[in-house]
Amino acid sequence: MKPVFPAVLAALAVLASCNRSATANVAATVNGRSITYAELEKQYQSQFASQGERPSDDQMTIQKLEVLRTLVDSEIMLQRAERMGLMAVDADVEAKFSELKAPYTQEEFQKQLNARTMTVEDLKAQLRRDLSVQKLFNKEITSRISIVDKDITDFYNANKASFNLAEPQIHMAQILVTPAPDPNVRNLKNDKAQTDEQARKKIANLSARIQQGEDFAMLAQNYSEDPNSAQAGGDLGFVPESALEKANAELRKTILTLRPGETTSALRTAEGYRILKVITKEPAGQRDLTDPKVQQTIRETLINRKDQLLKAAYYEVARNEAKVVNYFANNIVNNREKK
Repeated sequence: MKPVFPAVLAALAVLASCNRSATANVAATVNGRSITYAELEKQYQSQFASQGERPSDDQMTIQKLEVLRTLVDSEIMLQRAERMGLMAVDADVEAKFSELKAPYTQEEFQKQLNARTMTVEDLKAQLRRDLSVQKLFNKEITSRISIVDKDITDFYNANKASFNLAEPQIHMAQILVTPAPDPNVRNLKNDKAQTDEQARKKIANLSARIQQGEDFAMLAQNYSEDPNSAQAGGDLGFVPESALEKANAELRKTILTLRPGETTSALRTAEGYRILKVITKEPAGQRDLTDPKVQQTIRETLINRKDQLLKAAYYEVARNEAKVVNYFANNIVNNREKK
């Protein structure tokens, strides 16, 4: 009788070879669903194609690891949206696409796509994913947030002085990126620029994502390097107009001309690079709790706080429940260990 052991080894070797071949083009899997290196490269080019000078190999690898983490998170949430029947339909996608395209001429819009190495089809696919995840958040988080009258009254009484405005004030938020990493920064992605060049590229990427319709507060939570406002979605509270006197004349003019809901482009400031958003503008004087605008402001503040907190926790729970295999990271570690 011929020994079977060599045959078994040969079969196992073939199986291992097949498995390696099957995963050779896969950067990661989420619950068995693949994220390919081609998808990773396309998303990387979309975010970093316009960064100018080519980064070092190590810098590029770090950037790709961050992009892959974002793709993994997106896939986790997308799968949840699929299971709950919350996928965006064509009408949702077309409506959002038209909204994004409206401010531009056809030529300008195409330039925006070219700058991110995206096609119209790529953008619509991304919009479908984003809108589906937004539906998930609306159902699982936002719709379940309840703010009662007592919450509003308690907040007003605890912050009454802030509603007595001696001068016009602007409720603002920001995303800050600094050229030197601050150990006190705790953004959700633990993402910090290491040099001025990295900071410039990072803020340009974030500005483009805001223009494409991504949520300002979520981007601030994920990427802002301001230790005081990142966890609050970039919220700076109310800023008196007189405080703007410290800013240069051009920046002050830019902020004063913004309407509520609008954002600046990427700005170079003493601390680094900023994107500012005007949330509301308030004239001088004492605001009473009976003022509908006061109640609305408080309600939105409380909802935003709870929404950001619950989203951060929801991401953590979803990651814990998902089965993720990051082949890209594994390969990096294994290759370094062999050197």
